[in-house]
Amino acid sequence: MKAGLLPPGVLYTAMPGILVVLWSTGFIGAKFGLPYAEPATFLAYRFTLVAAILVVVAALTRAPWPKSAKAYFHLFIVGLLLQAVNLGCVFFAIDLGVDASVTALINGLQPVLVAIIAVPVLGERTSAWQWFGFVLGLGGVAMVVWRKLDLGVGTPLGMSLSICALLGLSIGVIYQKKFCEKMDLRTGTAVQTAAAAVAMWIVSARLETGVIDWTGEFIFAFVWLTFVLSLGAIILLLYLIRRGQAARVSSLFFLVPPVTAIFSYFMFNETFGPVAVIGMLVAVIGVALVNRFS
Repeated sequence: MKAGLLPPGVLYTAMPGILVVLWSTGFIGAKFGLPYAEPATFLAYRFTLVAAILVVVAALTRAPWPKSAKAYFHLFIVGLLLQAVNLGCVFFAIDLGVDASVTALINGLQPVLVAIIAVPVLGERTSAWQWFGFVLGLGGVAMVVWRKLDLGVGTPLGMSLSICALLGLSIGVIYQKKFCEKMDLRTGTAVQTAAAAVAMWIVSARLETGVIDWTGEFIFAFVWLTFVLSLGAIILLLYLIRRGQAARVSSLFFLVPPVTAIFSYFMFNETFGPVAVIGMLVAVIGVALVNRFS
């Protein structure tokens, strides 16, 4: 082994942890940049740049493109679910005042939904312990959301959008596993991101002014979310889905809420009272059960 190079097995083992950290920073980056741009406008520029970069990469590496209209259709659907719906709803929720850590916690229920949906769609098993984990996770999230709303942090609409983001991510993961598993990561992600870009441009044109304040903070958030999240974390997620069961890969997300909460505390002074702390712990334990018995 050459000095300075990690064995492939070590690198693959580290990928889940890397994904958790990167995914957690996505919620932080959204809150960091949203004071300077409207949600759909922010995402429209981000997705457009990512799609353009991936097209160039695909051309330089001679990556194969989909060969049928049906393949493109499936990629469009995943792009809309995994990026437009999920990230769009997260951005709008945070813009409406929902804590970044709370949106991460709600998104953290994704493993239990994927585990349940995977039973009829992918034929993956869901045990009694996983169902118990789902109940715990849902109850814990309900405690946190109720407490935050009671304190006036966020709005019912913002919380509802966070739930829509959860649904988009969960269904998107299942759809990706069932219909797009054999896609080339370069061209497939390019098509998916382009579909999300079109959706966000339409939303921006209808609901927003399209104005961006290009401050240093916004540029930092934009660059981080574009290159590290959209090019790094999304491709890493799709790669891990390809290598493992959808439910097991999705169970990585049970670590995202506590990591996001730590980042949010130091960067935005977001805090959790006793009830919310208990709710987060219950939710994390519940989702961890899905991982343990998957």
